[in-house]
Amino acid sequence: MADAAAIGVVGGSGFYEFLPGADEIMIDTPFGPPSDPITVGDLDGRQVAFLPRHGRDHRFAPHRIPYRANMWALRTLGVRRVLAPMAVGSLTASYGPGTLVFPDQLVDRTRSRAQTYFDEAAVHVPFADPYCPSLRAAAIAAARESGWVPPGSGTLVVIEGPRFSTRAESRWFAAQGWTLVGMTGHPEAVLARELALCYAPLALVTDLDAGVEEGAGVTQAEVFQVFGANITRLRELLAKVIAALPADREDDVCAHALDGIRLPFQLP
Repeated sequence: MADAAAIGVVGGSGFYEFLPGADEIMIDTPFGPPSDPITVGDLDGRQVAFLPRHGRDHRFAPHRIPYRANMWALRTLGVRRVLAPMAVGSLTASYGPGTLVFPDQLVDRTRSRAQTYFDEAAVHVPFADPYCPSLRAAAIAAARESGWVPPGSGTLVVIEGPRFSTRAESRWFAAQGWTLVGMTGHPEAVLARELALCYAPLALVTDLDAGVEEGAGVTQAEVFQVFGANITRLRELLAKVIAALPADREDDVCAHALDGIRLPFQLP
């Protein structure tokens, strides 16, 4: 079995080239198997775990992804920081396709997803700031050094999917001041917090959402094309972020998210 990996990446199939010569590990969890075997390999001297969010054959729709199993399996492997590249739509014309955003807030508009590990006990985890501030800051710094200047902040609204938004929904989201819309960023973030993992999304804008401009609306082909065109650059950025992370995360607030809370189970 590969050595424990302290850093995890949850993303799409284009990231398999991210870890050449890696080992595949299948881990069962109390919540069933994860989306796919986890690939663990060396990246410039650091052990990194990669998990394809939808499965390598893209078999899991956004609302059927085994989010609880995915986060639990990563922690079981030793992962304590999770970077999450994802495709999103923009709710503002100022964030056009190809823009990379590191959102600082989250709005949950999903309906059917299991989004907690605490079904059998009253456990309430702070979630006012859903993303790890230090991990997010490291990602922003690496992006700026790479010449990929991200907007300062953004609010990601996560919808149930798998359909895209209607124009009315899209305009309503924008009217609330929200800037991005996607299908996979929740419950990943809250599950990571419940496991005391650091978590930060790297949100690549692939389209302007239906309410931003007139036209045929968002298509799957458009999303895949823009994400594919940016995958190499995104992989290079992830490598820089990982290289810049300090070995110790004891000062990170996420590491202490469960301090003083009595848990109904033992963390992996």
